[in-house]
Amino acid sequence: MSREVAIVAFAQSDHTRRTDELSEVEMVMPVLHEVLRQTGLKTSDIGFTCSGSSDYLAGRAFSFTMALDGVGAWPPISESHVEMDGAWALYEAWVKLLTGEVDTALVYAYGKSSPGSVRDVLTRQLDPYYVAPLWPDSVALAALQARALIDAGDIDEAGLARIATRSREDAAANPHAQLPGARPQGDYLVAPLRTGDCPPIGDGAAAVILAAGDRARELCARPAWITGMDHRIEAHSLGVRDLTDSPSVRLAAERAGAFDPNRPPLDTAELHAPFSSQEVVLRKALRLGDEVRVNPSGGALAANPVMAAGLIRLGEAAARIHRGASDRALAHATSGPCLQQNLVAVLEGDSDD
Repeated sequence: MSREVAIVAFAQSDHTRRTDELSEVEMVMPVLHEVLRQTGLKTSDIGFTCSGSSDYLAGRAFSFTMALDGVGAWPPISESHVEMDGAWALYEAWVKLLTGEVDTALVYAYGKSSPGSVRDVLTRQLDPYYVAPLWPDSVALAALQARALIDAGDIDEAGLARIATRSREDAAANPHAQLPGARPQGDYLVAPLRTGDCPPIGDGAAAVILAAGDRARELCARPAWITGMDHRIEAHSLGVRDLTDSPSVRLAAERAGAFDPNRPPLDTAELHAPFSSQEVVLRKALRLGDEVRVNPSGGALAANPVMAAGLIRLGEAAARIHRGASDRALAHATSGPCLQQNLVAVLEGDSDD
């Protein structure tokens, strides 16, 4: 890789069950102001802007154009959008910086799941001919994956409960989390998944600033350098996949350099695992041992704003590097049913010597 690119700033909203009083623009603007404040940059200093969101959640076509009111699109800016989680918008911005065309980029993402039934909305990701007409929702499909893991002997329900408890206990230190602190597992939502195994429904937004080379060092005392990033996808049909494993995660991690024996060991992993069972799959695919701190922010079990939760994983991993709590971190984002699409990034901080 010929050019160094780093995450130099990260900001997110407080994630809440409902934001009826706020539009998407009003939800995003404070986050954008905060991430720019951290670097001292103005909108006119940003070379490229990219966003991630979903028209299905917003309930209207080209909804991202309204969010541009919060960015300031005049004078005209260099801007792009992905109908995906903001982690994929970050990937596009990273590639843009690698070309050398710009030195800075602003990436933001947002989602309001509260206005409708997000479980039904997410069925629109499914095969439109054979699966979507049956209306299996996201929780039911995750339950199939959890059942496959239990039947394979990879985990049991008590183990799933421990993952959920650990995640939300860690979230007690996260002022932005929607569900901080341990709580009862609750009743079955779709067996074998209980309420505690499932992500909260809520609204939220996040933003990061990327910068290249010396510009990154000017803007941040300890930049989180992106040493590798890759994204892959599983087969669309769930029936041809082994739901207890994720070859796409493993391949993306390999291409991102996560397994490079010549690099320092990973100490942190921010995994986008909306369901407790999905952490089991990701840990196995990523070969994560007990020495790696997984989801110190609480992860998606503590706050899961759809279309921003993956970007938040990259932001949280970068923030730990910024403050010296991590030296080499892995960040993962997913989209689609049962970990269908996966992105993996490896971040490193400068060594002290």
